Amino acid sequence: MRTSPNVIITGTPGVGKTVHCEQLAEETGLRHLSINQVAKERDCYETYDHELQTWVVDEDKLLDAIEDQVLQGGYLIDWHACDLFPKSWIDLVVVLRCPSTNVHYDRLASRGYNETKLQENLDAEIFGVLLDEAREAFDEESVVELNSERDDDVESNCARISSWVQSWKNDQATRTA
Repeated sequence: MRTSPNVIITGTPGVGKTVHCEQLAEETGLRHLSINQVAKERDCYETYDHELQTWVVDEDKLLDAIEDQVLQGGYLIDWHACDLFPKSWIDLVVVLRCPSTNVHYDRLASRGYNETKLQENLDAEIFGVLLDEAREAFDEESVVELNSERDDDVESNCARISSWVQSWKNDQATRTA
């Protein structure tokens, strides 16, 4: 039985996943697991999408690469998708949203995204694609939607998630006592 939860921090590029994970790692002691970094380090790619200028991840290879780690618990999983992860691995799915198209556009443009990639990500955010995927893949009580538009959103979101992590740990301690 795990003594620390696994939390997915997901959302379209530019919503603040990495910033949240880095702060939460400091606050909670959970480890930040950047899926982009794992995919690069462990060569978990199928192909390269030239139109979107991005690598396409081999999901099976990726899951095999992280399974032993994640099953131990205590991870903040940072990635733009969540529906590939088995339900049994995950205790909470946090979907970060940036409702202001202007703010989100500026964040993506500052990354140098081409127009096709930029528009695809804005459309995914506008239509709530990742929130829908999370709700389809996980139980409703496991999915939380949080806004990540303003700087103070990070603080309040991290406080809320940290509180949830502590409650989860307390519940586990009570069950094993």
